[in-house]
Amino acid sequence: MDDEVVQRVFQEGGRDYFQQQPSTSTSTSSSSSILQSLPLHVSFDHGYYLLVKSIQELREKKEGLVTVGIGGPSGSGKTSLAEKVASVIGCTVIPMENYRGGTDEGTDLDSIDFDALIRNLEDLTEGKDTKIPVFDFHQKKRVGSKAIKSAMSGVVIVDGTYALHAKLRSLLDIRVAVVGGVHFSLLSKVRYDIGDSCSLDYLIDSIFPLFRKHIEPDLHHAQIRINNSFVSSFREAIYKLKCRSESPDGQSTFFLKDEAQTDNFIEMYLRPPSANEEARINDWIKVRQSGIRYYLSLGDQRIVDKNFIIRPKAEFEVGRMTLGGLLALGYNVVVSYKRASTSVNIGSLSLSLETIDTLGETFLVLRGTDRKTVGAEALRMGITGQWLTKSYLEMILERKGVPRLNTPPLVSATSVSHNQEKDIAAPKPIRTTPNLVYQLEDLAQPWTRSPTKSKMEPVLPTWHFASSDRSHGGSVATGSSAFRDTMKLAPMPDSYDLDRGLLLAVQGIQFLLENKSVPVIVGIGGPSGSGKTSLAHKMANIVGCEVVSLESYFRPEQVKDFKYDDFNSLDLPLLSKNIGDIKHGRKTKIPVFNLETGSRSCFKELEISEDCGVIIFEGVYALHPEIRKSLDLWIAVVGGVHSHLISRVQRDKSRVGCFMSQNEIMMTVFPIFQQHIELHLVHAHLKIRNDFDPVLSPESSLFVLKSNKQVAYQDILNILDSVKFCSSVQNFIDIYLRLPGTPANGHIAESDCVRVRICEGRFALLIREPIREGNFIIQPKVDFDISISTVSGLLNLGYQAVAYIEASALIYQDGKILIEVDHLQDAPSPYLQIKGVNKEAVAAAGSALKLDGSYTTKSYLQIILERLPLVERSYSGIHTHQAARLQELVESIQSQSYHGNLHIHGYLESASQQRFDFYEIASEGYDLKIR
Repeated sequence: MDDEVVQRVFQEGGRDYFQQQPSTSTSTSSSSSILQSLPLHVSFDHGYYLLVKSIQELREKKEGLVTVGIGGPSGSGKTSLAEKVASVIGCTVIPMENYRGGTDEGTDLDSIDFDALIRNLEDLTEGKDTKIPVFDFHQKKRVGSKAIKSAMSGVVIVDGTYALHAKLRSLLDIRVAVVGGVHFSLLSKVRYDIGDSCSLDYLIDSIFPLFRKHIEPDLHHAQIRINNSFVSSFREAIYKLKCRSESPDGQSTFFLKDEAQTDNFIEMYLRPPSANEEARINDWIKVRQSGIRYYLSLGDQRIVDKNFIIRPKAEFEVGRMTLGGLLALGYNVVVSYKRASTSVNIGSLSLSLETIDTLGETFLVLRGTDRKTVGAEALRMGITGQWLTKSYLEMILERKGVPRLNTPPLVSATSVSHNQEKDIAAPKPIRTTPNLVYQLEDLAQPWTRSPTKSKMEPVLPTWHFASSDRSHGGSVATGSSAFRDTMKLAPMPDSYDLDRGLLLAVQGIQFLLENKSVPVIVGIGGPSGSGKTSLAHKMANIVGCEVVSLESYFRPEQVKDFKYDDFNSLDLPLLSKNIGDIKHGRKTKIPVFNLETGSRSCFKELEISEDCGVIIFEGVYALHPEIRKSLDLWIAVVGGVHSHLISRVQRDKSRVGCFMSQNEIMMTVFPIFQQHIELHLVHAHLKIRNDFDPVLSPESSLFVLKSNKQVAYQDILNILDSVKFCSSVQNFIDIYLRLPGTPANGHIAESDCVRVRICEGRFALLIREPIREGNFIIQPKVDFDISISTVSGLLNLGYQAVAYIEASALIYQDGKILIEVDHLQDAPSPYLQIKGVNKEAVAAAGSALKLDGSYTTKSYLQIILERLPLVERSYSGIHTHQAARLQELVESIQSQSYHGNLHIHGYLESASQQRFDFYEIASEGYDLKIR
C-alpha cells in the first residue's frame, strides 16, 4: 500500500550509503537511495509501517549497518515505537539513557555522554564489536557494560530524547521524530486546568523547559515525522486483586525466592491550581518517583468492578524538570507517601507485597492482563480476601481528610455541570473519515507542539437519566418495574474515540447497576467490520459478563440465500423471549447457529447471576427499534474496516483517474447501511468512532511461518498442548478483485487487489498487506465479515475478478499456536502455516517440526501464478480453463439469485468432499505424512 510513499522518501540528501558505480553514460548518474524528509506527518501506526519498510529497503541498497535514530520529547511514544520495530526486524536498540554521565535527571543535554555513544556507533558501522554502558537508576550510576557484536547488529536503533541531535545525525541513516502521546495530553490537561491566561509556548517552556530550545529544532530534521494520538487505554488493561497481607497464609514463601524484586517508590498527587475543595481526585495528576526516574499519569484513572481494580495503560516517564514546572504553575503536592514493593512473577501474573508508610500497613496485590486468569490464580493460591478496591490515595484521604486549599481557586468561565446535563435536541449521523495524512499547512499549530485533539483536555461527561415520562417526577421508587420502564439514559453529547468510548461504556454499565435493578442489558450495533464485536468482548473482559451475538438468531432459510444483513434474517420472536426471560431473572435457552451448515446446531442455557448482572448483545441490528426498546444501554460503533474499505476504493478509483465521493461509494458498497442501519445508530446513548487501521496497526499482528515440507501428523500433536488441543476443517474460495487500469508493471500484485473469501457460507474481507522479514510473514489479524451485497457493489464499481484460489484447510491449535495445513487446488503438495502472536513461540514450533530452511514468504497468489506455464499466463493470472468457473461465480454473486447461490455452495461442498477422507484419517491419529 505504501510503496509509493516509501519511494518518495528515497531521494537525495543525508548520509552516503554506498559507493556509486562509475557511470558510463554522459548524463548525470542517479543519486544514492537516501531518505529525505516527508513533507507530511503520519499516525503512529503509519509511521511504524513506513519505518519498517524503509529499513528493509535500505538493507537491500547498501552494505553494512543500517542506523536509525528515534527522537522526541518525554512521553511521546518513541520507546514504544522502537520496541515494536525491534519485535519485527530483530534489531539492536540502544537507549540513550544508558549514556548518562551522572545523577542528572536525564533530559539535560549536558548529562548525555555523546562521545561514548558516537564511538559505539562508529565501531558498529565499521564492523567492530563494541560495549555500551549500562546505567542503574536506583544506584544513580553506571554499573557495567553490555557487549554488542557487529555481526548481530544489521540494524541499530538509537532511542532517546536527543537521538536526532546534530552530533549524531551524520551517523544516522533514518531519522524519526515522534511527538504527541502524554506530552500532548499533559499540555492539554494543564491548559484546561489553568485556562487561557498563559500562551502555549509559555506552558511548554514551563513543563518541558528544554523542548523548544534543545529538542524541537532537531525534530524538523527527521525524515519520518509521527504524531502519536495515543491516550490512556483500557484495551490492554491491568486487573488487580488487593487485600491486607495478614489474610492469606503461607504466601510469604513466594517472596523468599531469588527472582523476587524489591523497589521503593514515592507517590505524589498534584492538585490543579483551579481546583476547589470538592474537586475529584480524578482531576489530580499523579507522579511516581523511582530512583531518579519520574513517571506521570493523568489522574486516578481506573475502574472498580466487584473485587477487581482495573487500570489502563496510562503511565509515562517524564523528566524531573516537568515536576518542577507543574509546581511553578500553581499545582500543589497534596498527598505524598512512600511505597515499598517486593514482587515475583508467576507465569503471566505478578504477586507483590506493598508497604505504605503513611498507612503503616502491608498489602498483597495480584496483577495480570486477563480478569479470569487473575481470579483463577487467586483461588489456586488460596487468597480469598477480604478484597480491597480503594486506592492507597483513597485510604489516606479517609484517615486524614483532603488537605485544604492555601488559596481560593480560579473562577471558571463556563459551567461544566450545565454542559453535562444538556440533552441532545436531535440525533446526528456518525461516520468516520478515512485516515488521511494532512498537509502541515492545514494544521493550526506546528506539528511538534500542538495538542491536535483539542485546545484543552476534554472533560469526560457523566451519565444521567432523562425520564421518558416526566409526569412521574420523583415519585417512582428506584428499582421498581415502573422505574425501569420510564427512566432512560440521556445520550452522551458527542461521539468518542474507541479508548474514551470503552471507558464511558463501562461507566454506563456501572451507573445502571447502581441506579437500576439487575440485570443490565447492553446492545452494541454498527455496520459489518466496524469493531462492535471486539468492543463487546473488551467490555465483557472488564465487567466479567457474557456476550451474545445476534448471528446466533439467524433463520436458516435466510442464511441459505445469503441475506445476512436483512433484518428479517433474525428470529425476532425467539430473541424477544430470551431478553424477556433475562429481564425477569429466569433461565433461558439461546440458540447456537452453525454457519458452515447454515442451521441451528443446538441451544445453550443462559442465566444472569446477581453477582454479574450484565449481558451484552451485539450485531448489525442490535439497535433496531424492535430490539433496543428492551435494552438498557445502546452503543453504536462505526469505523474500522467499514471505513477502511471506503477509503481503499476511493484510493483505487483515483489511481485510475476516476474520483468518487465517499457517499457514492458507501451507497454502492454498503447499500443497506444508510437505508436500514445508520438511522438506528444515531439514537444510541453512546456513539463510538473506531479509527483502528486494519492494515498498518501492529497491535494485533500475527507472526507466520509457511512451508510445504512434509510433516507427520503425530509431530503436530506433540508440539501442541494436549489439554487445550482442538481441530477443525475449513473449505474456502479466495477471489481477487482489481480495478482495470491500476498500475501493476504487467503482473498482478496482491496489494493491488481486494481479496474476498467465501468460507462456511460467509463472505469475508481479508486485509493482508503483510511485512515480510526473514522467514516471517507479519500480517494483521483482521478478517471481517461482509455481505454478498458488498461484493456485488465492488463488482458494480468496476472491480474485476482477476484470480481465485480454491482450498481446504486443516486447523490444529492450542490457544497459543495455530497450525494450518492448506491444500490448494492444482498444487502438488499442501502448505503448512504456523501462526501466533509470539514470534519466539512460532519459531520454536517451526524448529520442533524441523522446518528450518524450508520457509517461504510468498503469498498463495504468487505461488499459484508462478506455477502457470508462461504460455498460459495472462493478464487475468489464472488458467484459461478456470476463467469460465470464475466468471460463473461472479455472475452468481451479482445476480444474488437463489440458483446462483447454489453454485457457490456447490463449489464449497465439492472442495469439502475432496478433502474429507484425509481429514477423517488424520483425526483418527494415524502417523501419516501431510501430502
